[in-house]
Amino acid sequence: MRAVVIHAEKDLRVEPTTAPELGPLDVRVRIEAGGICGSDLHYYLHGGFGTIRVREPMILGHEIAGTVEAVGGEVGRVRPGDRVAVNPSRSCGRCRYCQMGQQQHCTDMLFYGSAMRFPHVQGGFRDVLVVEERQAVKVAAGVSAAMAAFAEPLSVCLHAVKRAGPLLGKRVLVTGSGPIGILTVIAARVAGAAEIVATDVVGGPLATARKMGAAAAIDVMAEPERLKAEFGAEKGAFDVMFEASGNQHALAGAFEVVRPGGVIVQIGVGGAFTLPMNVLVAKEFDLRGSFRFHEEFDWAVQMIGSGAVDLSPLLTASIPVERAVEAFELAADKSKAMKVQLAFA
Repeated sequence: MRAVVIHAEKDLRVEPTTAPELGPLDVRVRIEAGGICGSDLHYYLHGGFGTIRVREPMILGHEIAGTVEAVGGEVGRVRPGDRVAVNPSRSCGRCRYCQMGQQQHCTDMLFYGSAMRFPHVQGGFRDVLVVEERQAVKVAAGVSAAMAAFAEPLSVCLHAVKRAGPLLGKRVLVTGSGPIGILTVIAARVAGAAEIVATDVVGGPLATARKMGAAAAIDVMAEPERLKAEFGAEKGAFDVMFEASGNQHALAGAFEVVRPGGVIVQIGVGGAFTLPMNVLVAKEFDLRGSFRFHEEFDWAVQMIGSGAVDLSPLLTASIPVERAVEAFELAADKSKAMKVQLAFA
């Protein structure tokens, strides 16, 4: 059985591994598709992010889907042959945050492919994965593993939209048009936003943003004054802003176009920011964080299965797992790639 293992910065290997025994409430999944996420890229390119570093070999991957091979004797949710999206989040269910319905803040969280705790939580980029029954979410007939693997990043964006509050009839700005930014455009559109504007510092992703529902897509590197010129009148046009780039300049640079009392949801992770607090105070912004997801994972699977969203334009390439390094290098080139997946079949 193969697994994609990070050892250190730029030291990515495809290595043999084994699967644990199947317990009574476990499901064994033959992984077919795995999307390379921004955090996977941070581990590959930099050996970690912020203070979080890879301290032992770790299997990467948490955007995964496949087919059920076997189930434990007490499993009733899925059966062999079902295609499933795998929820990489395994909360304890016992801590104060789980009891409050904030499972994404679980104090004993096991999240696949994460070096936040030690020993690290091994990820899902492997041929066979044994998960708890609650993590295996059946997808609708006809949904490919490639599309099912989008459930995890889509759920991140659905959670961000929920954090923003009602969007019906609102004018929305999304800064950063990578996969999370584009999926936020989609989630905001589904939530009823009246107008969505997307920005980025390169032109390539902006064409995808327009295709997926943005009324305007602005290259702020090529046209640095356009956002303010078109949306800065009367203290700002946007009711809600989603910051998906993790760049402080994107966040602070949009303060002029968010109206007083507007809601700003920070999705992108970029370390320490320096912000003009006088503007935040004077315009009475509501600045909110957004971290992972919980019930939104099942919502994402349902949306993909119902045809409510078509995510196929986001998939740049599916590359065989044996060429994992090539896949990661492509995923890191934002001028060429939106979402790159590993193919395990």
